[in-house]
Amino acid sequence: MSKVDTAWLRMERPTNPMMITGVLMFAEPMSIDRLRRVIKDRFLAYRRFRQKAVDTAAGASWQTDEHFDLDWHVQEAALPGRGGKRALERHVSQLASTPLNHSRPLWQFQLVERYGSGSALIARIHHSYADGMALVQVLLSLTDTERNPARDADLAKTWLKHEHAHVARRVGAVDRYMKLGSKVVEKGMEMYRDPSLAGVLAKEGGEIARELLHALALPDDPPSLLRGKLGVSKRVAWAEPLDLEEVKAVGRACDCTVNDILMATAAGALRDYMIERGDAVDGLTLRATVPVNLRPLEHARQLGNHFGLVFLELPIGEDNPIRRVERVAECMQQLKGSRQAIVAFGLLAALGMAPSPVQGLALELFSRKASAVATNVPGPQQPLFMAGCEVREMMFWVPQTGSIGLGISILSYNGRVHFGLIADAKLIPDPDAVIRRFGSEFDKLLYLALMGNWDHRLDARGAAALVPAAMPAGS
Repeated sequence: MSKVDTAWLRMERPTNPMMITGVLMFAEPMSIDRLRRVIKDRFLAYRRFRQKAVDTAAGASWQTDEHFDLDWHVQEAALPGRGGKRALERHVSQLASTPLNHSRPLWQFQLVERYGSGSALIARIHHSYADGMALVQVLLSLTDTERNPARDADLAKTWLKHEHAHVARRVGAVDRYMKLGSKVVEKGMEMYRDPSLAGVLAKEGGEIARELLHALALPDDPPSLLRGKLGVSKRVAWAEPLDLEEVKAVGRACDCTVNDILMATAAGALRDYMIERGDAVDGLTLRATVPVNLRPLEHARQLGNHFGLVFLELPIGEDNPIRRVERVAECMQQLKGSRQAIVAFGLLAALGMAPSPVQGLALELFSRKASAVATNVPGPQQPLFMAGCEVREMMFWVPQTGSIGLGISILSYNGRVHFGLIADAKLIPDPDAVIRRFGSEFDKLLYLALMGNWDHRLDARGAAALVPAAMPAGS
């Protein structure tokens, strides 16, 4: 097991299980037999998922599970009552609070055969297997772009070899929303080939040292209701999706990225929720750790963790929605020239080699500097099918590390943007009260964009773009 993957394996805490949880909702019912065939033929084509993680004092390794039982890993589930969205959220919350069995391979699927007019699939996969970008690729490899694709008799042998190119076309360019500059990606490719702290330091030298000192010198995030002693129960929720074209239009109007708009929207939703709960927000700025992909696109389907982390400032205390967007965009612009992501990758590699007590101290030190984890993954922009059933919606939730108790997940699929929230139940017992604010916060930005006085001009690629000449007074 790589040192970085070992670090994620050892980050497991009773208060923060290190697993990525996802939900796919289907327009039609799916049977457990059909699902098991897909998992057996496609998911288990990745040999790693037949292996379990074994951690010893000498290091961690992947070992084949001699007693592998597919029926244990792919199970049926039923929701109580009418089995609506609230019931599914409660069920996913329970699963997100329950660690995976470390005596088996660290993944499990549950099929809710009756959900709405179709079914829902809940996937839990430990972070030590792969990062979010790779796991999205894995899940997409279970899908097709047609309801009943033609497959020849030899496809089971050749499918995995060629599928990654097909998936890459569906997903689009890596870092479409979270791009931090070509130099970061170039350094990520170097680290992909030499993922060790020594290699990173040799390539980056003094800049890495300065960035590390800067990260260590960051003050702890200020006290707020988003921080506190964690429990073992998680709560998840997801919002009604936004129209991706509308989000892009607001981004063009504000001359910033889609990610800037979405993160500012999240900051506005948290601000409104905290005010309702009686928390003081004037002048408050909180940080979110944001993963940055460091692998080249051609390696996207390979497992393992190949990403760094940056600290993104969320201007919770800013009451002007446009100014919130500007501040998020300013912070992201500064991060483009930083080495934060590379520093984080190197530290994870070092922690993977460190004794557990040292790792625990370092994890606590860095987790105090942020109040949330936030991630944005660009998904496929066309309908997908699994086992002949159309994927209507999809969502995932990232694990939190150390003392962080809040996770914000954003995933685009088929022209819509899905927001998900996972929170420690002690800190935010009602995440639906946060998540329902995302739509109204985005509507504010959309309204202000429509009210602006626009000039039309061509962007660098010759495409029409809307650029604000002046925003309304007081906006």
